[in-house]
Amino acid sequence: MTERRGQAIAWAPFGVLPSSGSSLLKDLPIVVAGLALFYGLISLARYWTGTVNTNTEIHLTPWALPRYALFSVARLTIAYLVSLVVTLVYAWVAAHNARAERILIPMLDTLQSIPVLSFLPGVMVSMVTLFPTRQLGVELGSILLIFTGQVWNMTFSVYSSMKSIPREMSEAAQIYRLSWWQRFTQLELPYSAIGLVWNSMMSVAGGWFFLMPCEMFVLGKRDLRLPGLGSYLQTAANAGNTGAILWGVFAMILVIVLMDQLIWRPVIAWSDKFKFEQVESAQAPRSPILTMLRHSEVVAKVSRVTLDPAREAITMFFARREAELRPAPGRGGARKWLGWAVALAAMGGLLYGAIGMVVMLAGVTGSDMRHIFIGAGATFLRVELTLVLAALWTIPVGVYVGLRPQVSAVVQPLAQIAASVPATALFPIVLLMLIRVGGGMGIAAIVLLLLGTQWYLLFNVIAGAMAIPTDLKEVCDIYQLGTVQRWRKLLLPAIFPYLLTGLVTASGGAWNASIVAEYFHFNKKTIATTGLGATISAATDAGNFPLLLAATVMMVAMVVTINRLLWRRLYGLAQTRYKLET
Repeated sequence: MTERRGQAIAWAPFGVLPSSGSSLLKDLPIVVAGLALFYGLISLARYWTGTVNTNTEIHLTPWALPRYALFSVARLTIAYLVSLVVTLVYAWVAAHNARAERILIPMLDTLQSIPVLSFLPGVMVSMVTLFPTRQLGVELGSILLIFTGQVWNMTFSVYSSMKSIPREMSEAAQIYRLSWWQRFTQLELPYSAIGLVWNSMMSVAGGWFFLMPCEMFVLGKRDLRLPGLGSYLQTAANAGNTGAILWGVFAMILVIVLMDQLIWRPVIAWSDKFKFEQVESAQAPRSPILTMLRHSEVVAKVSRVTLDPAREAITMFFARREAELRPAPGRGGARKWLGWAVALAAMGGLLYGAIGMVVMLAGVTGSDMRHIFIGAGATFLRVELTLVLAALWTIPVGVYVGLRPQVSAVVQPLAQIAASVPATALFPIVLLMLIRVGGGMGIAAIVLLLLGTQWYLLFNVIAGAMAIPTDLKEVCDIYQLGTVQRWRKLLLPAIFPYLLTGLVTASGGAWNASIVAEYFHFNKKTIATTGLGATISAATDAGNFPLLLAATVMMVAMVVTINRLLWRRLYGLAQTRYKLET
């Protein structure tokens, strides 16, 4: 990784530079933004600690949109922060513990394939039970549901990056006897930064995607709608208020653009310093916001007073702790017995659940099983075709955008807006067009799967192209490699780990979206096609729980099998052959 303009690379908030001649006027926007953030937090705390509102009225006036936007952005932000913490812990454990890796990665692939709406009833019931009289329970339920749509691709990205760290860098960390915390903050987290940033943007876009069902929930006779942009759009759609829908979409796009300029563009420009290269790129991303933060006297002073001492204290604590906790006689036996106790408890829980599943599956008929197998084959073919179609355009476009920061600055917010628009909102239009030209529900299902999953590939390919070292690109120019040779020798091998992460998350997203894509309620009619997703949706509508369980088990079994036979082997290939090392 390079040093930029004499500035040492560290995992610091913005790489703050010493201020020279900075005036209060330059820091005024930062002070105002800090005060506005503080006021917003107080307003949210007052609302969340209030009594639960079981009859929330969603006002369709445009003047209510700023307040609704604040609530939605707060839910997305908290869900993202929870996702970030879970991502770093989960990926670190999976990357450093071979035994845990065999369980955690297939489980991660399985969980991301389960539709978000499947978590909705259980999560909401649990949260409302924990906080029956406070609005906090409903808010936590909504945040956890958004979390289930954000965390998976971020975890896959960090895990893949940690497993792809060059051997010489890992050996240097061992030679200097870095503690696990120093290795994590000075090597693993910086190396994962670019992929994590782009997958974070995709996760937030996924949060916008699931915002409507997460803010519009009815629990029995209790109406638990939450004020926000998602509930505003859903209420406007139910009322047929086209003007309110347009205002809601405009507000959502405006918030996405503001978040891009105020958050994501500075973070992208900041993460560019973590590229693994020997020479500095001639075209590095730029951000006026990042420049202002780096030269801010207020930010520099806050960093010196709070962040720097805290970072130093944490580093010293874990260094001393690691030295104290070196294996001692008799300590390993206690840990071994504790591990066995936890394993036995987990096995007991699994056995109890397995017995309950077998009892319920006894009610599935032979005709139902035949229908499940046929549907599983149809959905499998649609998912694979969707991945191929998505890869055909996202790989060349993603590489083109990732290699050109100026193009990325324009394309990235547009792609984020497109990824944030719920594909289900476009599905009626797509379905009507296909019916008119002679297409059927089978083709429409593929189109909807493509609309919902292609962005995982695009964002990861862009991240992979941006992470290609400048010196390797210059070598290709010096040897005058042609287009085909450049793709074979540099571009495809360099983006392969990122492309693999995109394919895994897109595959899980496609299985997830099949629940909606193959079974759709339109104009008071149910339009369906053969598929495992349609079987699950139909069983849910009919209350046929044995069939629902059997179809869900089949989907999980197929996802785990694909993970073992395909994705796990490709991850091994990425970790051994396609690593940037000497």
